Amino acid sequence: MASIQGKTALVTGASSGIGASAVELLLAQGATVYAAARRTEKMQDLKTKGAKIISLDITQESSIVTAVRQIEDEQGSVDILINNAGYGSYGAIEDVPMDEARRQFDVNIFGLARLTQLVLPKMRSNRYGKIVNISSVGGKIYTPFGGWYHATKHALEGMTDALRLEVKKFGIDAVIVEPGGIATEWGAISAKNLIKTSGSGAYAEQARKTAERIDQMYASGKLSDPGVIGRIIVKAVTASRPRTRYAAGAMSGLVLFLRRWLSDRAFDRLVESMA
Repeated sequence: MASIQGKTALVTGASSGIGASAVELLLAQGATVYAAARRTEKMQDLKTKGAKIISLDITQESSIVTAVRQIEDEQGSVDILINNAGYGSYGAIEDVPMDEARRQFDVNIFGLARLTQLVLPKMRSNRYGKIVNISSVGGKIYTPFGGWYHATKHALEGMTDALRLEVKKFGIDAVIVEPGGIATEWGAISAKNLIKTSGSGAYAEQARKTAERIDQMYASGKLSDPGVIGRIIVKAVTASRPRTRYAAGAMSGLVLFLRRWLSDRAFDRLVESMA
């Protein structure tokens, strides 16, 4: 393990869940941590624990540029970037408005990519950097009504793989983390959006059943605490030679195993039976 004491970390989507957990655990490792989100009022507890709170709207160029400039002015560089901000807005591909589809890509891909572009020059100059992109097992699988969300996470997987090869020679690691079932706000938001988008019309019956299934899963108490992913993030950034991918959280191992070894048609049947 390599020490990150004195390094500067930026964690996006830090107002709750995985992001908040990552902030606390990175602070415990001695890093200077900037906790970034739109809802800064929700991060006051992180401030009391030593985090530096910064406003960031990942969909706005001016907000991204301002945040990076502030950190570089105060600390010199961003040494560790945890790209955690993201969301899933479910609905049939036919039903989801294109503006909403684009927004998912803006949050889950384009904002993340722009932030990465801005921190890379100083990382290259320092010949040190850790970039951890929070993907999902959804970046390897697919489910009905999650088409746009899965598209963003599949894209993130490919982009991170390419980035890893590009920046390796500069002493920079690019790592993918694939959470499984994590007890966060994600489930309630995705189920609510699914009913809003496809709760009537051609897909209504299947959409309602899927939303019920999502609600049941997140109410079951069987999902993993966000700290599971927070610890994986710390493991990735403190490893002298991190793995290219880490998967953790409820059902992650089983789901990825089944996707790897089942044919597309067999996996289709499995997903349909669960949904």
